[in-house]
Amino acid sequence: MKLRRTYKFAFKSSFLLTLVVAILTTILSYLFLEEINIWFILLTSASFYILSFLIIQFRVELFIYKRVKKIYDEVTLLDVNDLTKKSITSDMETLSKEVKKFAEDKRLEIEMLQIREEYRREFLGNVAHELKTPLFTVQGYILTLIEGAINDKSIRNKYLKRANKGVERLIDVVKDLDMISKLETGDLNPVFEKFNIVELIENVIELLEMKAKKRTISLTFDKTYDVPIFVRADINRIEQVLINLIENSIKYGKMDGRTTLAVSNYNNDRVIIKVSDDGEGIREANLSRVFERFYRVDKSRSRGQGGSGLGLSIVKHIIETHNQQVFVESTYGEGSTFSFTLEKVQ
Repeated sequence: MKLRRTYKFAFKSSFLLTLVVAILTTILSYLFLEEINIWFILLTSASFYILSFLIIQFRVELFIYKRVKKIYDEVTLLDVNDLTKKSITSDMETLSKEVKKFAEDKRLEIEMLQIREEYRREFLGNVAHELKTPLFTVQGYILTLIEGAINDKSIRNKYLKRANKGVERLIDVVKDLDMISKLETGDLNPVFEKFNIVELIENVIELLEMKAKKRTISLTFDKTYDVPIFVRADINRIEQVLINLIENSIKYGKMDGRTTLAVSNYNNDRVIIKVSDDGEGIREANLSRVFERFYRVDKSRSRGQGGSGLGLSIVKHIIETHNQQVFVESTYGEGSTFSFTLEKVQ
C-alpha cells in the first residue's frame, strides 16, 4: 500500500524555528545596523525555513526508521526485510495503520498454519486407517494359512484370493497417493494435444461396461453425437478423470439405474462434460467436502465398496492442472452430477 506522507511536524517545527530566527535577525539588525532590511530578513528566513524543514524531516524519518527497525530485530515474527525507509513517515497515524495491517497479516498466517496442521493430522490419520484395514486383513488370512489352513485346498485358494484383494487395495491407495503428490508438486505436467472427447468417453464406457453390468447400471450418452467435439488437453489424464467419475457413479448409483454422460458448450472457449447418476445423491452439508482426500459421505458404505477414497481428489487436481473447473450438483435421494470443463478447439 502506498503510504500517505504528511509533513505536518516538519512544517510546524520549521515555521517556529524560522519565526524565532526572523525575530532575532530583526532585533540584531536594529541594534547593530540601526536599520531593518526587510528583503534580507525575508531571504534569510526563507532559506532557513527550507533548510530546517529538510533537516527535521530527514532526522524524524531516520529516527522513526531506526526505532521501528529495532522492533523488527527484537520481535522474531517480524522480518526486517519487509521494512523499507520508503514506508517510514512522520505521520504516526499512517505508521500505526501499517503496524496493524502487519499484525493482521501475521494473524491470518498463524490461522492458516493451524488449519494446515489440523489438516495434516487428519490426513495422516486417514492414511493410517486406509492402509491399516487391508494390511490387517491380509495378515489375518496369511496367519490362518500358516496355522494349518494351507493344507485345505479350498480354504487355501479362497484365503489367497482374499489376501490378494487386500494387496490390490493397498496398491490402489499407494498409487493414488503417489499421483496426488506428483500433481501437487508439479511433477506431472499435462501434455496437451487435440482429441475427440466423445470418442474418449465411448472408450471409457466400453472399458467399464462389465463393472456397470454387475450392478445392472446402464452407461449411456444423453443424445447421439454425430459430429466430433475436439478439445485440447492431456488425453491420458482426462481418461483417468472420466474413469474415476464413472466408477464413482457405478459404485454409488442404484441397482438397475443409469449413468448418463453429456458434452455441451460451456462458453465460447470451453466445453463441459457431465457425468450424472440416479443414485441416492449427496446431502448438501457434504457437497463442499467431496473433493477432499479420503473424505467419504457414508464411511461404512464407502469402505464396503472399496477404492482408495482419493478418486475425486485426483479428479480435482487433474482438472486444476489444466486450469479448468470441476463442479458437483446433487439432490439427496435423486442423484448426483459431476462435471468439468475443457478447452474447446476447432
